[in-house]
Amino acid sequence: MSGNCNPIGIFDSGAGGLTVLSELVKIMPNEKYIYFADSANCPYGSKPAEEIIGLSETITQFLLSKGCKVIVVACNTATAAAIDHLRSSYSIPFIGMEPAIKPASQNTKTKSIGVLATAGTFKGRLYIETSRKYATDVNVCYQVGEGLVELVESGKADTPEAEQLLHRYIDPMVDCNIDHLVLGCTHYPFLKPVLERMLPEHITIVDPAPAVALQTKRVAENHGLLCNKAFIHSINIEFYSSSNTNTLKNLVGSSLKLNDKIEDVYFANIKL
Repeated sequence: MSGNCNPIGIFDSGAGGLTVLSELVKIMPNEKYIYFADSANCPYGSKPAEEIIGLSETITQFLLSKGCKVIVVACNTATAAAIDHLRSSYSIPFIGMEPAIKPASQNTKTKSIGVLATAGTFKGRLYIETSRKYATDVNVCYQVGEGLVELVESGKADTPEAEQLLHRYIDPMVDCNIDHLVLGCTHYPFLKPVLERMLPEHITIVDPAPAVALQTKRVAENHGLLCNKAFIHSINIEFYSSSNTNTLKNLVGSSLKLNDKIEDVYFANIKL
């Protein structure tokens, strides 16, 4: 029995969702994956919800046309704007980016946490509901990370330019005595090397990607959708972009670190 070996679909406004894909590959190496980066419309952060819903639906239809059995919305902004619509419109499971306020709020000792996210994420139902449920007795210092996605997409995540911008956003949070920093955008883990140099040692960086990968595995398992066929120590991934694929190609190596484990990596530009 090989189970359901159709691919798992992942999409993001750009290359940020690679941070989620890398965690998926770690715990589900037998799966096939199709990753879609909507680079032509990146970033999503300041776009109206209606536009993001439309883009998410178009991408979903593309992934369904490729036979995807599960779709991971590996974008906090798209999750906030579109996941309710997608779940009500299609029968396959959708996994979104859950704001990681819960673990930060439960583990803080200073009763103060920082959240770095996009404007669209802060406006979303999930963020608002999670904050009300878990962070009522915690001081939440939040900051819109304007410009950070563009730096990651342009290959400037670990540069003095990124460090300067991050200081502007993070220093006020440090002054608020935070001991956890929640990364509320899938692009932001690419900035972890800079953040780890900047932040005091007692501040924990909270990346939700591992938890999202685990949730994806649980959902696939519960629906009988896991593939049990071994690909002989290889990973099967297709990458698509609505713009050129240069950013994806540059960041795949640093985020996935698959190298010789990749059996079939395919890059293509798709105009939706």
